Amino acid sequence: MFGPIKAVIFDMDGVLVDSEPLWRKAMIKGFNSYGVAFTEQDCRKTTGMRFKEVVDIWLNHYDLKHITNHEVETNVLDALVDLIGNEGKPMPGALEALNYVKQSGLKIGLATSSSHRLLSAVLKKLELENFFQAEVSAESMAYGKPHPEVFLVCAELLDIYPNSCLVIEDSINGVIAAKAAQMRAIAVPDIEHMHMKQFAVADYQCESMQDVLKLFKELF
Repeated sequence: MFGPIKAVIFDMDGVLVDSEPLWRKAMIKGFNSYGVAFTEQDCRKTTGMRFKEVVDIWLNHYDLKHITNHEVETNVLDALVDLIGNEGKPMPGALEALNYVKQSGLKIGLATSSSHRLLSAVLKKLELENFFQAEVSAESMAYGKPHPEVFLVCAELLDIYPNSCLVIEDSINGVIAAKAAQMRAIAVPDIEHMHMKQFAVADYQCESMQDVLKLFKELF
């Protein structure tokens, strides 16, 4: 049973910042440097997962026993942070949606699978430092999405019951995590994933952050 919406929790990659193309560029560059013919399609297979888990999957897949997870993570994140600083931009409508939530008097949180380092780089680039009342990374948590831990921790920090939280997510893993946390979920998948039937578990589906803003105006 849902309560009244008292807080909105945003995912980061693909919701606030148009980082997915930059992630793919950094991952391809990083894995190619180890002689792996890594592709954009490979990148898409692990969307929404923590990067440590992504690296583990591909190191095992390609049997790269001579390379450490930490080495690959550092290599790719170095490239990604540079790309965010040089090319990062907000998703169209994202900043307007954020400001509408704040002006509505609701609490506002950020819950991401990305690392603390990347979270800081994105908030600096988008000039959103100190904007959120809770900023949570699943980087060092026991579980990543689709486990609900990152959203439950964010709700606890916001001092709001989970059933009064609304989550904005672009990935299947994120939507599943939000629903597992007993929260409402708005799915805003990119055009490549919009056809996926799994998004039906979300309470609402939108095609863009501009549409999310329109939905906000109906909900609160």
